[in-house]
Amino acid sequence: MYIKKRRNKSGSISVQLIKKLSGGKTKLIKTVGYAKSDIELELLLKKAEDEKELLEPTLFSSLRKKSTTCYPFETINIESEHLVYNGDELIFGKLFEEMGCHTVFDNIKGIKKVEDKLFYFRALVISRILYSGSKLYMIDYLAHFKQATIQKDSIYRFLDTLYQEDIKMSIEECIYTNTLKKFNNQLFITFYDVTTLYFESESEDDLRRIGFSKEGKLARPQIQLGLFTTLEGYPLSYEVYEGNRYEGHTLIDILQKFQRKLKRKDKPIVVADRGMLTNENITYLEDNHYKYILAARIKNLSNEIKKQITNLTFLDDGTTHTIILPNRTRLILTYSSKRAKKDRYTRQKALQKIEQKLNKNITKNDLKLSYYGKYLDIDDKCSIGYSINPLKVHNDAKLDGIKGFITNDDTLEPHEVISHYQNQYAVEKAFRVSKTDLKIRPIYHRLENRIKAHILISFVAYALYREFENKIDKLNISTSKKILLDAIKYITAIKTDNKVLNLNPSQLQKQILDAIYLS
Repeated sequence: MYIKKRRNKSGSISVQLIKKLSGGKTKLIKTVGYAKSDIELELLLKKAEDEKELLEPTLFSSLRKKSTTCYPFETINIESEHLVYNGDELIFGKLFEEMGCHTVFDNIKGIKKVEDKLFYFRALVISRILYSGSKLYMIDYLAHFKQATIQKDSIYRFLDTLYQEDIKMSIEECIYTNTLKKFNNQLFITFYDVTTLYFESESEDDLRRIGFSKEGKLARPQIQLGLFTTLEGYPLSYEVYEGNRYEGHTLIDILQKFQRKLKRKDKPIVVADRGMLTNENITYLEDNHYKYILAARIKNLSNEIKKQITNLTFLDDGTTHTIILPNRTRLILTYSSKRAKKDRYTRQKALQKIEQKLNKNITKNDLKLSYYGKYLDIDDKCSIGYSINPLKVHNDAKLDGIKGFITNDDTLEPHEVISHYQNQYAVEKAFRVSKTDLKIRPIYHRLENRIKAHILISFVAYALYREFENKIDKLNISTSKKILLDAIKYITAIKTDNKVLNLNPSQLQKQILDAIYLS
């Protein structure tokens, strides 16, 4: 029996198993298949060899199955360069298109080589999700798995030109419009928060400044990232600020830019952490007809308000009370025994530190930014001395477990105010995903334009990742997101004759494809 290749009128090649008969005659045993490319032909020839061996085994079959190379495994005559991993394009490339990000450069004046810029932008965004790391790693990835050669200087030249206000506005508008479609063009509530992103470099400049770090990197230059999201965690808008700016001074700026860029007449409720609770911010929100919910610093309120609070009764978890403040806003109060336990523990630790400091002659420097300073009496008649004031400790304990929220929206019930604020985790999750999964920090760039380009790419990557999460969650796929991303990386195809032929996906890969293409 032998294998025959027969060219057909259509241009395809039939691979057949032929048996020799007496008298020079032959008999067609089986047509294994039809090949339209060299790779399909190699696959059919391999299949024909296996079937021939099954139909007509010989004494030397085991020898034939041994690899013709020095490797102890079988090979097929298809160069590995023909294999490509295209899960990134099938999944995140499709989501990129659906979000409208492929048009962000179209209407920008002065932009040349739009296709090249879109290729770099798309590759940097998608690789930030699947292969988060340095930009140089993306070059190696494209070379080895996509057969695409990109020079390092080309990437940096692109980063130098990517960040322009017009481009940022176009990208934000694209993401914002896509988000609104999910909510019937209605935006009822937005969440705002600020985080810090540190640099490996120790040098400062106008943007990278040493300031209060939320990541404990006190000696590192940093920038601040202010982010607006929806209740479901979809990003809406962001701004980058100097690392040493007080976070409460960012809210007015980003709100003004947000409203000006996106030109909305209706204004959503703004929900923000207690860092935004300043007189300046509240005045701006009131004057510009914003509804807001801001976390209150209960233990920093006036003594008169604190006295009112301590006269209230909080019997159970979830008990709420409302106090009308002098400016006619409402202070919504709620109690949690778990929070009370944490407050007690924090105070006990602070008092232990005080006693240790008092034994070593506490100084004014010890009081800077310290939690325990409020428990001390200062006597500086002759020489400065400090002592613990039991009454201050007692009054502080009366407020354990109580959390407050200030709002000017009188249409909301207390439980609605609390519920809206508790959804603040949406923006916190956005920061967590960006920092851990997308590795937005630490930042290694030095030039301001490249730093801002890096943040812009990460912003789009998070929007894309959040869209992916949404589609996956609808199908209740229980596998972890990390495993899903790994499965996407290894969706494989064969590239030949300018065509990409996808191999049959695994069961998990099929679930992912179903989530993206069928949901």
